[in-house]
Order: sequence, then C-alpha cells, then structure tokens
Amino acid sequence: MAAAFNRLGFASLRHSCRIQCRRKEWMGLSNRRPFQSGLPYRARADGDDRSGPRKTVPKEPYSFNYDQLVPEERHHYDLLSPEEKKQFQDDERAAYEHLTSSEMESELQGMVSQAVYDISREAPRERDIPPRITPGLMAMGEIDEQDSGEDEDFEGDDITSTAHGELEQHREIREYARIASWEMPMLSKLAKPFVLPPQDKPLRFRYTTYMGETHPAAKKVVLEFCTRDLPGLSEAQRIKLVKLIGVRYNPETDLVKMSCEMFETQAQNKRYLGDLVDTLMAEAQDASDMFEDVPLDFRHHKSKPKFEFPEKWKLTEERRAQLEENRRQRELREKEREDVGRLVDGAKVIEQVMEAMTEKAPAVVRVEAPKGKSRQRLAAR
Repeated sequence: MAAAFNRLGFASLRHSCRIQCRRKEWMGLSNRRPFQSGLPYRARADGDDRSGPRKTVPKEPYSFNYDQLVPEERHHYDLLSPEEKKQFQDDERAAYEHLTSSEMESELQGMVSQAVYDISREAPRERDIPPRITPGLMAMGEIDEQDSGEDEDFEGDDITSTAHGELEQHREIREYARIASWEMPMLSKLAKPFVLPPQDKPLRFRYTTYMGETHPAAKKVVLEFCTRDLPGLSEAQRIKLVKLIGVRYNPETDLVKMSCEMFETQAQNKRYLGDLVDTLMAEAQDASDMFEDVPLDFRHHKSKPKFEFPEKWKLTEERRAQLEENRRQRELREKEREDVGRLVDGAKVIEQVMEAMTEKAPAVVRVEAPKGKSRQRLAAR
C-alpha cells in the first residue's frame, strides 16, 4: 500500500502544475489504450536499476497558451488592456515558477510521505490480525466458539453424536423431574381459596399467556359481563344498552362478549375495554333518545338444538330389576334346551364333519415311473 502511494505522489510531482483558478475543459479519453483505475505498470528493461537515486525530470519552460483558457476566461482576457494582459501573463508565470520550484516539490514530497506513514499506521497489518480458529461440532451453540477451537481427533474412546444427544435429552428430563419433585410442591403455600367476585364488580376479563414465549395473541383481552348485573340501569336503559351493543349480545345467556388487541400490551387493551363500557353506559342513561322506535334484532344469534335423554331410556331401579329377570329367564331356557339335546354345539358339529370327511377320502397309491426308454417317451409326451 505504501509503495502505491509513493508512486502516486511522485507522479503528481512530475506533472506540470497550474494555478487553481485555471481549469481545462474535460477532454475525452483516447481510444489508443483502455481506461485503468490504478497506476500504469511499465516493465523494467534489461539493465534498468532503480535502486539508485531518483532521476530528476527537467522542468518544462512556461509558455502561455490562449487555447487552454475556458470560454469565461477568454472573454475576461479579451476585455483586458495590453498592460493588464501582460500583467496577467506575468502572474501566470510567477505562479508556475512557484509551484514547480524545488522548495514546493520538497514540501509536497514531505506531505505525501507523511500521509503514507499515517495511513500505514492506521491500516491493520496482516501479522497483527490473529488467525481465525474454525469452531468444531462440539462448540456449536457456545457463547464464544473461538475459545473452544477445533474438535479433537476421535480415537475410539468416546460415544457417538447420537448418543450425546440422547444423554442431553435424558439430562433435560431429569431436570424437569427434579423441579416437579422438589419445587412444585412448594407452590401449594401460595394457593388461595376461590372467592366469588362481589356484586359491584360485574366485569370479567380473560387473558392468554404462553408461558414467557412471544406470541401475537398474548396481548388480546376478552371482556364478558351480564347486562342485568350492571348497577344503576333501569329496564328501559338496559334494553337501550342491548340495542347499542348489537351482535355482541347473546339473548339466551344475557351475556355480552367483547375483545381488543389493537394495542401492544394487555393493560392498554383492558383500559380501552373499560372505557368502552363506561361510554356505553353513559349513552344508555341518556334520556334524550331511548331508541324506542328501534326494535330488538337477534338475527345474529343462531340457537343450537339441545337434545335431552329420553325418560324411557334412563336406567331406574325397576328397569334394572326387569333386565335382571329377563336375563335369568333366558339362561333357564338355554339350560332346558341343553338337557333335552336341542341346543346345538358348533364345535362338536365341526369335529363330526371333519371326521366324516377323513373316512370318505380315497387312499393314495404310489406308482413308480418306468425306467429306460419308456421313461424318456413319457417325458417327451
């Protein structure tokens, strides 16, 4: 990197300089060689030794060129008088001599060398960067995998990766077993008896938790209440409240159910539902318009059929005694049929049929095949 900056600085010093106010128009690139982002590379000729002192490039003599001026400068130059034009050329020559002097060249060379030195100090060296250690399989999932290093060579003195996974699962099961045996019984000390909510708290809020896991439904809050439990409402005001609630009212159970999950936390959603109930009660108690001309509409509620068990199918003591008597009578009839011989035994019938088939089966006679040419003729047939 330092060598590249040195070449860049020396190339800038060899180039002829101009004062800052003189600018040339943009010239197109030549088609003779492609554009390169870096410095041009020139191969050393045979016998070219650059280890010695740098050769001094002769300074080009100054010559004023009117064509190098931009249109604005040309217009300004044309308006000058001959004495002012001569003064303009003298200023140009003085600036050129100052910029190409040996003192300015030494100063620029010192600035370039200082910049190269600062950059080399700031840039990290390759030997200062520690080599990266590739973590092995046993280090996967660790906080700092670089500290563990690569896996050691397997020498047949350890179990396989599958066995290690089974051991890890076994350790996890034992950990939860210890928690269930020693820590969970201590939760009984925090148990509280269930107490019915008082009459002045008719609102019931329901929350959902996922045991510490992040879930989009964890912020949802559900509110339930009965319209007849709300204090301070007359029958007409309660009916108006039912009309305002609309489809969230269940006429069979007189239960109102609302939910909210617009906000990020459960507390915000609960506060919103509480404010909504207060607003509904304030509107229901407003006597300016009781909505008497609006009928109750319960078309949103679909009643489900409720099937009742038939009374005849219920097992009473009389029915149980009757079934026992019928079972006993059936057993007596089967015993009488067995004594008379009218009861058919399926196993005995099958045995009798098998014995009859064995007696009527024809005898198997073994016949030997003829030998010699007769056997060959029988095989050909």
